[in-house]
Amino acid sequence: MRPSMMRSVRTALSRGQILRRDYSVTSGPERKVAVLGAAGGIGQPLSLLMKLNPLVSSLSLYDIAATPGVAADVSHINTRSEVKGYVGEENLGEALKGADVVIIPAGVPRKPGMTRDDLFNINAGIVKSLCLAIAKYSPNAIVNMISNPVNSTVPIAAEVFKKAGTYDEKKLFGVTTLDVVRAKTFYAAKANVPVAGVNVPVVGGHAGVTILPLFSQATPQANLPHDVIVALTKRTQDGGTEVVEAKAGKGSATLSMAYAGALFADACLKGLNGVPDVVECSFVQSSVTELPFFASKVRLGKNGVEEVYGLGPLSDFEKKGLENLKPELKSSIEKGIKFANQS
Repeated sequence: MRPSMMRSVRTALSRGQILRRDYSVTSGPERKVAVLGAAGGIGQPLSLLMKLNPLVSSLSLYDIAATPGVAADVSHINTRSEVKGYVGEENLGEALKGADVVIIPAGVPRKPGMTRDDLFNINAGIVKSLCLAIAKYSPNAIVNMISNPVNSTVPIAAEVFKKAGTYDEKKLFGVTTLDVVRAKTFYAAKANVPVAGVNVPVVGGHAGVTILPLFSQATPQANLPHDVIVALTKRTQDGGTEVVEAKAGKGSATLSMAYAGALFADACLKGLNGVPDVVECSFVQSSVTELPFFASKVRLGKNGVEEVYGLGPLSDFEKKGLENLKPELKSSIEKGIKFANQS
């Protein structure tokens, strides 16, 4: 690399231009973000990325173990936010108090051979207990659910909040941003266009066939052949499995999920701060279909969800995909609701 180019890279890094390229570049009001599960595979890189976000003034990191070390490490980064680490259930309330946004990557990741039922059996209880604490200590916070299976954990959270009398459907989000990130990446490669200018809405849910990328609405429109669209759709749906298998038992899509989670949290913070026209796809309470929860484009604002957008025109392939995903998504939603109401 030429010396002049090296100097440019060093300058960009020192200013945070490369690391923060997708973030807001100006600070705003005091905002506290809590990450529940901050010492895990997603939680650690997510905590790092949130520390880089200038919209965050206070970063609260919680887990059942190892959080003080993660917090100490992240706290040395020379950005705006003050970092505090909390460990153990007895400190969860303090971690949550005053939070504007709560991000939940807690739970176990998927391993080779694990079904989403296996994930549910472990993560459902974790999510339920965390949501009970949120209802008590930060009932007005925006909640970003990352813990899988999102198709079930979001309904669990909704039921917990309803029982506690704190449910606000505008403030509960299932984070499906990774599906969008993947769809953009895969589409850009096939269309041979710069990925930075690509947009692809992804609707439905956040698992397997319930993930429906709307490549017919992709911009810029590349008019890809039908067989390529089918393959891109399948790859987007199986993106998590692709990473799990590539890591061969050593992890799941932790880094890309942390990136996607940080992007969505940034969008929520922008919305809270009054930035206009912040639109992302997310799994929310919805009347777009007959299902009570559904992922589609959502406009974010000071109240969380300001508007849930319809699906727009679908290709015949997408219409078929929509009908095919509904039974599985319905089953996952009902499973979450049933679990939440069992006790």
